[in-house]
Amino acid sequence: MKIAVISGSHRNGSESGKVARHVQQQLTSSPDVTSTYALDLADNPLPLWDPEAWQPSEKWASVWSPISAELAASDAFVVVAPEWGGMVPAGLKNFFLLCSRGELAHKPALIVAVSASMGGSYPIAELRMSSYKNTYLCYIPDHVIVRNVRGLLNDPAAQSPDDERIRERLRYALGLLLQYGKALQLVRASGAIDLTRYPFGM
Repeated sequence: MKIAVISGSHRNGSESGKVARHVQQQLTSSPDVTSTYALDLADNPLPLWDPEAWQPSEKWASVWSPISAELAASDAFVVVAPEWGGMVPAGLKNFFLLCSRGELAHKPALIVAVSASMGGSYPIAELRMSSYKNTYLCYIPDHVIVRNVRGLLNDPAAQSPDDERIRERLRYALGLLLQYGKALQLVRASGAIDLTRYPFGM
């Protein structure tokens, strides 16, 4: 399977980027993963969505089409989302607005929230509430919150009990994601999905 890891912070040198890189490293060690794709919104600032994104457009073809193709070829996703003022960053919400061509449809995703302190629950609720409707993305029931992130995942090996605990939780959640990835391949191959007739959720 091919797994895409989206780092939702558009701040360069972000802790979310660090977490996303750790996740990608864990995924590459799995025999079920043939390749990974990393999308870091800090390195790929996307234009704000406008209606032209739905039409053939030179601007969007150059900016979005390569990313769209990578997402469409992926079987599952990890969405790393920092909590900024109790919300996910605007760039991450914009990313989901651009995913309007079935790139994420009926594929599983794991949310990994990131907090510099003891927060991190609001991005989970926000993404589960508002980012799946038209994308048809299927968030798995498990999620991970990396709290006090500055002290975690900084070295190849765990440096504290909390560091080991979050690494183990990530390993567990990623293992579940891969099993959902296998299962939803069958759903997409079933012929039951009709995105031409029903491109938008209700």
